[in-house]
Amino acid sequence: MTKSAERILVWQWGRRGAGPRIAVDLADGLRRLPDTDVLLCLSDRAEILQSRNVPDTVVKVATYSSIQGLVGRLLTAPGFLHQLGRIVRDFRPDVAICAMPGPLDLLMTYVLRRAGVRIVVIVHDAQPHPGDGYPFQAILQRRLIRQADQIVTFSRHVANGLTTGPDAVDCPVVALAHPPFIGEAAAPPFAHEGAPRILMFGRLLPYKGRDLLAEALPHVRHDFECRVVGQGPESPELGRLATLAQVRVENRWVAEDELPRLIAWADIVVLPYREASQSGVGAMAIASGRYVVATRVGGLVEQFSDDAQAVLCAPEPGAIATALENILEAPPPVRPQVDSGQEWENLAGDILVSREMS
Repeated sequence: MTKSAERILVWQWGRRGAGPRIAVDLADGLRRLPDTDVLLCLSDRAEILQSRNVPDTVVKVATYSSIQGLVGRLLTAPGFLHQLGRIVRDFRPDVAICAMPGPLDLLMTYVLRRAGVRIVVIVHDAQPHPGDGYPFQAILQRRLIRQADQIVTFSRHVANGLTTGPDAVDCPVVALAHPPFIGEAAAPPFAHEGAPRILMFGRLLPYKGRDLLAEALPHVRHDFECRVVGQGPESPELGRLATLAQVRVENRWVAEDELPRLIAWADIVVLPYREASQSGVGAMAIASGRYVVATRVGGLVEQFSDDAQAVLCAPEPGAIATALENILEAPPPVRPQVDSGQEWENLAGDILVSREMS
């Protein structure tokens, strides 16, 4: 008798950033597995739909682009529930995976519960980082966790934060590695033969350690150029970075298609964080053959402790400067670039196996 394909729904309704990208790469990884039938559901406003990484097959739902739009979407919840119900009835999933929690997910879990579908939620942070996230994020995430049949995290640090709290007490939690986003091949570090290039990329928020980097860079004795790229509120720390002669601050959103080129520009990606759950940027940097300097905080320790391309250091300016100098003076060997597609297939398989064991 031929085994029927397992039907898997993957959804994420963010407009831009890591959420839609994770959903697309995870859906691709699931499709690479035998005996799977995968449906990807994204926001009709998702930036990735206009990029070179646009998925071949996707169901789009209308979401929102502002707080006012979110309120309006909630006021039309009955119609939205009807649309979600039709998607679930037509596809008849065996399991549904939320790639990253968002404000409207409880509507989807309501429909899935009524249809008897098992729910897996990928939780990226046990608690929101300071200044990050959206209104009521912690409350909505706790309620979403209570609706899940299984939780997946990308670090033991986050898993421990969930299992020691009250919300996931009756829900299996499994910690798996964050695969690198699928990008482009890049030349080896320092192949450009110019001044070494240091990159800090991501949301420009206080917990990212902008102040630590601003204090560290003047103590790096080697010549270098540094770009600090991402979006965030103006601050004295960004102002101080901008005054450094070798630093360029680019306070802007980075489009989906630009990210691989930005990582490829760098020789070293620096993560001077004060706290962290894990780092998708760091995973992509390692997979692209870049060096990584990361502070020894949160989930970064387990993510990079066994990687020869990464140097971990204390979250202190002097330690960050020393770590950068160590790489500049004696760069360790760079391993062959990772097959990102295979890594996402491995994650997809691990999620399905862990679900069966829970």
